[in-house]
Amino acid sequence: MTSSDRSASRRTVLTALAAATAGAPFLGQLAAASPAAAADPLEYPSNTAMYTAIGTEEGTTFGRRHRRHERFDLSLTAKAEHPRTAVLALHGGGIEIGTSELCLGIAGYSPSDPAGAPVLPSVHDYFMFEGLLSSGNKALHVTSKNCDDHVALALAASHLNVLSLHGCTFDQLKLPTASFPAAGDRRVAVVGGLNPAFRTALVTELTAAGFPAVDSFAAPYAATLADFNGSHTANPCNRTMLGMGGQLELTTELRQSLFDDSSSRSARAATWNGAFVAFRDACRRAVATVEAAQPIL
Repeated sequence: MTSSDRSASRRTVLTALAAATAGAPFLGQLAAASPAAAADPLEYPSNTAMYTAIGTEEGTTFGRRHRRHERFDLSLTAKAEHPRTAVLALHGGGIEIGTSELCLGIAGYSPSDPAGAPVLPSVHDYFMFEGLLSSGNKALHVTSKNCDDHVALALAASHLNVLSLHGCTFDQLKLPTASFPAAGDRRVAVVGGLNPAFRTALVTELTAAGFPAVDSFAAPYAATLADFNGSHTANPCNRTMLGMGGQLELTTELRQSLFDDSSSRSARAATWNGAFVAFRDACRRAVATVEAAQPIL
């Protein structure tokens, strides 16, 4: 199957899923896609390729949201605050559930009222790409190192730090069973990115808040967590003004624990709970720790 065939087949599946969301017949449309296409695990090679193929479906199949806060310096003598940290959810919505809501929360906004006023005393810029289908959102996943969304990259490039939020499963991580038995606590945050100070702050704050967290570069985990450590220089978390940033890979169980009902976008917006607040605040403390060591030059 050629790349153009894969793109067309993937589009057929996505169109059928979008139609199902709108209440149109689904099984008949899926039958129009070849069995190989329906099982095709290949992702879009970039956001540009995705937008070229299904850009007209923005708002139904996928959506993007971002916020940049106005800051300016009109003085020739005083130093003004500079936006130092941005929060990203590159696989939000139904792709990696909970990451959109966390993105909003860490940025200082309420998942229940994302367009409203901040709910915390300080705010961060943010970007989210979100799957909007009722199912099948994995077809919208673009690997982080292949992300070329212009807004996401511009946001990263204009900040000292990026905290990028992702989801994974516990079994994917293959953590040492002595420390993380399969029948034990499967809520795990894998901390990555090329900024070691950011990683240390995140592990410290999340652990203190009661969330198991590991530095993916630490000796006990480095060999098995290479695919989850956010080390690629093309990863938006590292495409900052400093060329390094932070990333969190959060297991399904951890993300689900942050909501009383994680089954849908509306349910998550309405039922984020005390664990969500604790996780949000731990991340914000880690951000503050890193920012405090970054004076305005």
